Amino acid sequence: MKTLTIANINTIVAAYLPANWSGTALDMLRLETMPTEFQLWVVLQPEILDEKTLRLFAVWCARSAQHLMKDPRSIEAIDVAEKFANGNATGKELESARMEAWETMITVAGAQATLAAVEAAWSAVALAAHVAAWSATESSADTVAFGAARKQFRKEQVAQLIKMLS
Repeated sequence: MKTLTIANINTIVAAYLPANWSGTALDMLRLETMPTEFQLWVVLQPEILDEKTLRLFAVWCARSAQHLMKDPRSIEAIDVAEKFANGNATGKELESARMEAWETMITVAGAQATLAAVEAAWSAVALAAHVAAWSATESSADTVAFGAARKQFRKEQVAQLIKMLS
């Protein structure tokens, strides 16, 4: 893991750190003074965590929305992404599963949950839960519930990353 310092962290995020702070991604995730969205923004950079960790984290995030997926190709894309991260699938298999999941998103009616899963599998920012929560939000009164769900999911993401890096 790369050592993080004030110099290589965005100034907005750095405002939450003590002067001359330095530490690992794990140290950053354990900071109680920084909002979780900033912690995640910092540590989920490709130059901070290795590709395998980022991909396995994306898989974990996608699995949190898996119950919303109606087409097995979406679940297969997550399975292949996990296999690829662990060295048990080829880049060609990964690309094929990605294309199948993309086609699912385009062809399945009401594919918001599928879109959430595909996006989460492609990136480590865990859009799956956010989009899934958003698609369940049907009125402005639910906006508060969405915000609370997003905040809770970010806490779960931080806890998962701590577990993965420990």
